[in-house]
Amino acid sequence: MSHRITGPSNYYNRKLIRELWKTKRRIWRKVSKKLSGARRDRVEANLYRINNKTKENDVIVVPGKVLGVGAIDHKLTIACLDCSKAAQKKIESSGGKLLSIEELFEQNPDGKNVKVFY
Repeated sequence: MSHRITGPSNYYNRKLIRELWKTKRRIWRKVSKKLSGARRDRVEANLYRINNKTKENDVIVVPGKVLGVGAIDHKLTIACLDCSKAAQKKIESSGGKLLSIEELFEQNPDGKNVKVFY
């Protein structure tokens, strides 16, 4: 019987999870815990849900994938693990920014004014 790997097998995702956990900040630990689970439990957020639950100039983290169903009518900064091309075009056309979780973590290591989107 061999050892079974649990959690993500992607080296970069494992590294990101470790770095987020080391910060001991509540928001980054929440994101780390969500990313370390099974892939089927990751968040898949459509743009219409993000649009309904956010306000102008919010900064959100999606520990999963952003999908392009719906539209965004205000500026947002979204950090996510992955994003569809349609969602990327719609976010940038609305004046928002799309970042990776690593980039947002480097810009804002304290996690001030960042919301986690489930």
